[in-house]
Formats: sequence, C-alpha cells, structure tokens
Amino acid sequence: MACEIRELQEFQHKHGDIIEAMKKMTLLGDMTPARFLREYWHKKPLLVRQAIPGFKPLLKRDALFDLARQDDVESRLITHFDRHWELRHGPIDKTPAFSQKEWTLLVQGVNLHQDAADRLLRQFNFIPDARLDDLMISYATDGGGVGPHFDSYDVFLLQAHGQRRWRIGPQKDLSLVEGMPLKILKNFKPEQEYVLEPGDMLYLPPHYAHDGVAIGECMTYSVGFRTPHYQELGEAFLQFMAETIELPGRYADPELTPARAPAEISTAMLQKVHHQLQQITFDAADVAIFLGEYLSEPKPSVFFKAPARPLSLARFIEAAGKRGIKLSRKTHMLYRGKHIFINGESFTAGRAEQKPLLLLANQRQLAGDALATASSDVLETLHQWYGDGWIELG
Repeated sequence: MACEIRELQEFQHKHGDIIEAMKKMTLLGDMTPARFLREYWHKKPLLVRQAIPGFKPLLKRDALFDLARQDDVESRLITHFDRHWELRHGPIDKTPAFSQKEWTLLVQGVNLHQDAADRLLRQFNFIPDARLDDLMISYATDGGGVGPHFDSYDVFLLQAHGQRRWRIGPQKDLSLVEGMPLKILKNFKPEQEYVLEPGDMLYLPPHYAHDGVAIGECMTYSVGFRTPHYQELGEAFLQFMAETIELPGRYADPELTPARAPAEISTAMLQKVHHQLQQITFDAADVAIFLGEYLSEPKPSVFFKAPARPLSLARFIEAAGKRGIKLSRKTHMLYRGKHIFINGESFTAGRAEQKPLLLLANQRQLAGDALATASSDVLETLHQWYGDGWIELG
C-alpha cells in the first residue's frame, strides 16, 4: 500500500492534479499509471472490466457516418461478404444496409473533430503527448471485423456500444495471407477469448495478435500511439539538417596532375570531399528540435479554421483575461527545455515566458488569471496563434 501511495505521489508531482490521477486509476482498473507502465506497457495484455462505468457512445451512428463522408477525415470501409475481403478508402458516401452482416466502417482521428472524443483521448495522457496518436471509432454490423491481425503500436480498445468478441494470442508467426487488401494473419492461433461490454477495455502491446468480431451491431473506440520507423525518422532528420548545414567554399584542386584514367574518380578528390562532409555534425539539441517539429507536425489532412472576425490584439487580451484560452483540438504542442514546438514550428522561450506556455502545452488550456503576468511577447504570440486557428478563446 505504501508503495502504491508513493507511486501516486510521484505521478501527481509530475502531472499536477490529483483528481486527474484518480480518473486515470479508474481507467486502468484501480491500478496506478506507474504500475501499468512497469508491468503491462509493451509487455502483456490487460483486460479492464468497466474501465469507464456506464460508458455510452460519444457520437451517434449517423454523426459518425457524416464524418466518414468528409474529405478531411480518414475513413475505410471493410466488407467480408461471401468470405471475400474488400477495402475501400474514404470519403465513404455510401455503405451497405445496416441489416447486412459482416461489414465495418473505420473512422480515424475523431478527436480532431469532436470535443468529447478529444477529452476521452486526453484521459490517456499518462502516456506522453509525443506518443499519443488518435482516437479511431469502428462501427460494425453483426460478424463485422477486420480479420486476425497485429498492430505495430500499443492500443487500448474501449467498447462503446454493443458487444465484441476478442480472440488474442502472443504468437510469433506474423506471416500474412498474400494477395489480400488487408494485413490478415496467415496462421492465427488465439490463446484467450473475451467478450467486451460497453465500458470494458482491452489493452494490447505491439505485435500481439488479435481478432475482434462484432456480436450484433457494435462500436469500438481505439486509442493508438505513434511508433515511427527509424528509417522514416532518419530520412526526415536528414531533410531537417539539409536546411541548417553550412559548408563554405567550393571544391578546388590546384595540385591537380595529369589524369591517367580520365573516367576514374581520384583518391585525392574523394578524400577532400570526404573531409568536408565530415564537418557536418549534430548534437542532442539538434535532435530535440527536429523531434519537436516532427512530432508536432499535423497530419496532411488537418486544416485549421481561422476566426471569421478575428479580434485585435487589445480585444483578444481582454477577452482571454476573462474567458481563458485553449488549444484547438487539432493543435499539437510540445516542449523540451527552452524550446517550444507547436504544429511543426519551433522557437526559444526565455525563462519568464516559459511558465504560461508550458502550462498551456500540458493542460491544453489556460485560465484567464494565468495570463495576467504573461509578457507582451507571449500575448502577441498567443494572438498570432489565435488568428491562425491554433488556439481558441475559452
């Protein structure tokens, strides 16, 4: 018991509000985030019955289907009629009849479009925002699913409506059926089976095989996490560095001698260029700035909506002082030391400017009184973000 209290105190010290910590403990079945991360995260599944007691869908079925019709929403329609898998990418204008069995609609990034979905996603912020990805909603008719598969990331599967039967297993054979539009496991061998009711939640670590099948009409919410490939990070980092390197001068060879083999690149030329390229170096600060900009960059489908009639700076400061401000659902804001990152951009903040900005990044909102001592530079920056649609008045 004393150990659990110490863990909770440590978590509170890091993240601030004891009430929020208690909410997260309920979400994890009366388990502290520290214990969950130590014993389950990336290691083994966890089933939590009534992780959110009395949970009801945040969107009605028709509202979800309206989202799937939008150009700026990523959606997929998966059917398994007559034992034949088909996949169609959105926008999804037309779906099979609701009486038709074995089809599924997947809508990604619902948290970007609905406040309640965003609040639900933020309940999982005992995982750093740099890793948190999005909330996906899966609607399925009876027998619907996406086939036995595995994900390359951790996932929390929260049942929102109806029932879904999950079969899971830690198999090492991750070979896939060839010629399929979906990544379906060739030799799925489940070891456990659960039926989830609304409010129940199943956590699965990466590469843990699973197959979820709807029992009647159902909706499942999936909270996923970012796991970029190192190759992807490497390529993006080289592009980032290309914008910052400076190699003065131009290649020259005043010591050149007559060529015996004109087509051969000489050793002298190779060594000279090699020496110059070795001048390109980077340190942890470079990587931190790259990561902050890379991880806060919105997805290509994300667009911000600026206020129709933006307030002047003076009126914005007055309104923000009364109503507070909050980040747009679509805004990613991170920081590392003195570096602040927002929607793919970065800047350095002085010690006096950091306090309100770090509070805004962690809490995603600021009360009006928290802006009372903000510097003029911070207020001007916030006003600019307001004009861009990155933040909103509370």
